[in-house]
Amino acid sequence: MTRIKICGVTRPEDARDAALLGADAIGLNFHPASPRSVTAGHAVRIIEVLPLFVTSVGVFVDYPDPQALEDFAVSIGLDAVQLHGDESPDYCSMITRVKVLKALRVGEAFRVQDLARYRVSGFLLDAYSREARGGTGRTFDWSRAAGANAFGHIVVAGGLDHTNVCAAIGQLHPFGVDVSSGVESAPGEKSYDLMQRFVEAVHRADGS
Repeated sequence: MTRIKICGVTRPEDARDAALLGADAIGLNFHPASPRSVTAGHAVRIIEVLPLFVTSVGVFVDYPDPQALEDFAVSIGLDAVQLHGDESPDYCSMITRVKVLKALRVGEAFRVQDLARYRVSGFLLDAYSREARGGTGRTFDWSRAAGANAFGHIVVAGGLDHTNVCAAIGQLHPFGVDVSSGVESAPGEKSYDLMQRFVEAVHRADGS
């Protein structure tokens, strides 16, 4: 079964709906430049509504100190951190008390062999953009990620929605898929209908 992560959640009711619809994880963005950014206190209120076995993932970009990041994640109850900046393999290895999902942007310079440098719980592959670190609504050339599964659990992101997620799963057979803008009515505001359509599309892909 392909795991589903709904990212950029900003409202407790959206987190609750995502979980009830079948999401395996929700993403909370702590990057101040993101329109989906949340504070620690807000994140705690969202995490509190999650049922057992639904994972909370905090998204960070180039946080200065990995130990301080780990302390923060543990203090608010995050299960994992998604490192969406230029964090080095050594930086990632310093975080041990929560799982680490290293995000890599897939552009012309991307080489799937680069994943071998990291010792993390998984990789999130997103579209490359000069303007933003994720949440762009753009897909990437999935063929560039061929063979990525050999290096660990792969989560595919970047411009996914209910119309194209089946194709992404069929081509890459990832451990999971990640969606943000593809299930939104406005930045940070999730649509119940679009989340439902996305989850149903993933299940159809798994069934086929």
